[in-house]
Amino acid sequence: MGKIFCLMGKSSTGKDTIYKMLRDEKALQLQTIVPYTTRPIRAGETEGVEYHFIDEQRLLNLEKEGKVIEQRAYDTIYGIWRYATIADGQVNLSEHSYLLIGTLAVYTQLCAYYGKDAIVPIYIEVEDGLRLSRALERERAQTKPQYAELCRRFLADAEDFSEENLERAGIKRRFQNIDKETCMEEILREINVNL
Repeated sequence: MGKIFCLMGKSSTGKDTIYKMLRDEKALQLQTIVPYTTRPIRAGETEGVEYHFIDEQRLLNLEKEGKVIEQRAYDTIYGIWRYATIADGQVNLSEHSYLLIGTLAVYTQLCAYYGKDAIVPIYIEVEDGLRLSRALERERAQTKPQYAELCRRFLADAEDFSEENLERAGIKRRFQNIDKETCMEEILREINVNL
């Protein structure tokens, strides 16, 4: 039986970088699950790679078809942005193991849908000052930086990933992303133990 490795962490903890490194680690043979979002595409993103970019109506249609595994909405300063995992044929746990980036809500809802034994949490942490510095650097690189949204996300993360919420979700192991290579080695060991 395959596993779904769910990378989680506050914004700017390096999840995207670690995700790409794990995805490219051929020995692991991890398949990817591409989530869906209604938010605008960012500079450097590609449809079908980071996300499937859809509109509200398409998401509503997927809901009506009973294909939404989990969904969450964020009331941003630019309007409501929705993110979802869709039962669209991407996952076959009898044949493969998978990798995706999610939140605590994603993790708990995937556990409810696939069973807790099928989902392995990989929670990445970075000290808040370094995280904020990384977020600011990333935002500056955007064609139209959205600094107010960066601040909203940063503050929302404190609540979303509170110690109480982490405990409630059963997240015990944490991977410190101070040094990318060391963090990757620890995550690779965790994945190999669970494959």
